[in-house]
Amino acid sequence: MKVLHVEGGAHLYGGAQQVLYLLEGLAARGIDNHLACRRGCALGVRAERFAEVHGMPMHGDLDVLMIGRLYRLIRRVQPALVHLHSRIGADLMGGLAGRLAGVAVLHTRRIDNPEPRWLVALKYRLHDRVIAISEAIARVLLSEGLPAAKLRVVRSAVVAERFAQPCRPALIRARLGLPEDALLLGVVAQLIARKGHARLLWALPALLAEQPRLQVVFFGRGPLAGALARQIEAAGLNGRVHLLGFRDDLAELLPCLALLVHPALMEGLGVSLLQAAAAGVPIVASRVGGIPEAVEDGVTGVLVPAGDEAALQHAIRPLLFDRARRERLGQAGAERVRRAFSVAAMVEGNLKVYDELLAEDAR
Repeated sequence: MKVLHVEGGAHLYGGAQQVLYLLEGLAARGIDNHLACRRGCALGVRAERFAEVHGMPMHGDLDVLMIGRLYRLIRRVQPALVHLHSRIGADLMGGLAGRLAGVAVLHTRRIDNPEPRWLVALKYRLHDRVIAISEAIARVLLSEGLPAAKLRVVRSAVVAERFAQPCRPALIRARLGLPEDALLLGVVAQLIARKGHARLLWALPALLAEQPRLQVVFFGRGPLAGALARQIEAAGLNGRVHLLGFRDDLAELLPCLALLVHPALMEGLGVSLLQAAAAGVPIVASRVGGIPEAVEDGVTGVLVPAGDEAALQHAIRPLLFDRARRERLGQAGAERVRRAFSVAAMVEGNLKVYDELLAEDAR
């Protein structure tokens, strides 16, 4: 089976990392993968072992010329189906290109942002199947009018073994420049409004005053980096709250966190939550979107109402002083990720949808 995958993301995190997992798993099962992505992007470089990579310009939702570029690629590659992995123009332009070329089209939806019903009716008409990465996203799509017959759920995954390693405290000083005995609270998310960093900053001053060893690290980058830096400075949190940007060594750093906090206002599922859980890190997160599917409240972490800074502070405070409880939650999270979010299950779920589509075409 030959499959053309389309991913418009520029960086290798979130959805693009899931695409890489999928390409590797499909290649191991004999699938002939082709990948259309931004020329020279990190995903394309890493995917070369598992797919034939076709770099091209991709300029986002308004790049109508992408239709022609993808159409010509489809005609040249002749895939059995086209799998669209991101919005960033790929969902609409890729859908149109696939329709023009007469090839089955599958789209994976990774975010729970609501869309107008008229757009859902028009855009998803281009897709033969839509995969939601969580039940929460599936509910949003159904509420907006997507036909249930088109919808399937295949959850995102994580390579649990990569994150299930002991903390090496020396890394905290060597790589982060922080004391080895620091109590680390981490956030792993793009620096965008819906991830809720500003809400956590409101809750931090009292917690930092109560726990002198507490250091807070924000991993990720995005357009709010400058605004968050100014908020940190205005609150007098410099030296205790650190913007550390995108890291490719998270697998080594996450096991050193005492707690991962994810105060998102919207979230499709939250791959960083799965990574932290795999590392044995307890989680405090918002009860929104697909997060309750990634974090079992009271078992692997604590869930709070989205946007409620006081509830967030109330949930974090006791965990900072109760190491035994943190360890119980972390161990339960690691076991749950291994059981319910394996890459093998994700790959098999996608293959099942491929087989279903090709069987329909054969009929």
